Amino acid sequence: MTSSFLHKFFGGCHVQIRVIHALIIRELNTRFGRENIGFLWIMVEPLLFAGLVAIMWNIMKGSEAHGMSVAAFIISGYIPITLFRHGIARSTAVFTANSSLLYHRQIKINDFIVSRFIIELLGGMMAYIFAALILVLFNLFPVPENIGLLIAGWMIYALFSFSICLIIAPLSEMSEVVEKFVPVTTYIMIPFSGLFTMASWLTPEMRQYLLLSPFVNAMEMMRAGIWGDKITTYYNVWNPLICSMIAIVIGLALCRYVRRILTVE
Repeated sequence: MTSSFLHKFFGGCHVQIRVIHALIIRELNTRFGRENIGFLWIMVEPLLFAGLVAIMWNIMKGSEAHGMSVAAFIISGYIPITLFRHGIARSTAVFTANSSLLYHRQIKINDFIVSRFIIELLGGMMAYIFAALILVLFNLFPVPENIGLLIAGWMIYALFSFSICLIIAPLSEMSEVVEKFVPVTTYIMIPFSGLFTMASWLTPEMRQYLLLSPFVNAMEMMRAGIWGDKITTYYNVWNPLICSMIAIVIGLALCRYVRRILTVE
């Protein structure tokens, strides 16, 4: 019985992996086509956003502040926040846009969210690595002190971002108001993302409140992995992990509810 269960489980996982892979290819072709640089735009988009902001801050603040390269500081923060904002934007009304595909029994509504988020995740990772390598050549980005901590911070940040996408996607199907407010909300949360601020720069009272944000904890982890002991960082790895698990459970419940009321066209 156990062997049969495992066979069905891994067989189901294999099918869903193939489905998600097919949805990714379909999404890339739909969004970017085969002309110009094609799917490489998934890397160029976050790179352009982060690069322009880094140049502006370099002009306003100088090349170095608080013992860190300004360009490296902005790149290390802006690319992750771009992942979150683009992931949320691509999650709104995702079920309606792909509802015709639900005629295929193997395709689940969660697959649409997963496939779109994977595209944004890959684009963000490629942009992060490319920007870091270029800046390292010009001595503007340090070789990470702890690459494992940097990767862990990035993956935790991505996990929490994905968990929010799981909530936003079904909510946007339940109410058009959510879709309208998403762009505004993603801008409002920037001060609580750790993008432009380190926890060590704040008073203990302000730091205590800022570290309630899962984004800040993950961001501090990434920067600790990059600069190591050269900077002071504060983070609690359980904060984003627990918040992600709670948000995933809520998101899956909402997705299940929306699937029952979703009209397949």
